[in-house]
Amino acid sequence: MTDGIEAITQTSLSLALDAASLRHQVIANNIANSSAEGFIPMQVKFSTQMEEARRQLSEGRRLEKGHLAAMAEASTSLEPAPLAQGLTQQVRLDSEVAQMAQNAVHYQALLKGLSRHMGILSLAVADGKR
Repeated sequence: MTDGIEAITQTSLSLALDAASLRHQVIANNIANSSAEGFIPMQVKFSTQMEEARRQLSEGRRLEKGHLAAMAEASTSLEPAPLAQGLTQQVRLDSEVAQMAQNAVHYQALLKGLSRHMGILSLAVADGKR
């Protein structure tokens, strides 16, 4: 039972870190190309992945490590950023920089969570050797 919990926790944190890293790369690309003529800003979408996970949990099914990884690969997509009403599709630097800052904080929180998770596992192993 604990193997399942540990594997799901570690896999979930790892996938969330990968997602935050991908989001950071996309935002950086949007900022870097903000002055390029005809550039269309992109965004990362994970909505399909989240809906599938929620559906499984609401049906009482377990999320499994391999299924989470496969679901993440299949449903992560890059899409053009939505247009604001009456505006042409362009990079809004203030919005992109704010999103990058928010994503950086999110990434740091995920790293702290993974660090604590590994610390608990390390503690369990160390106490088991006594």
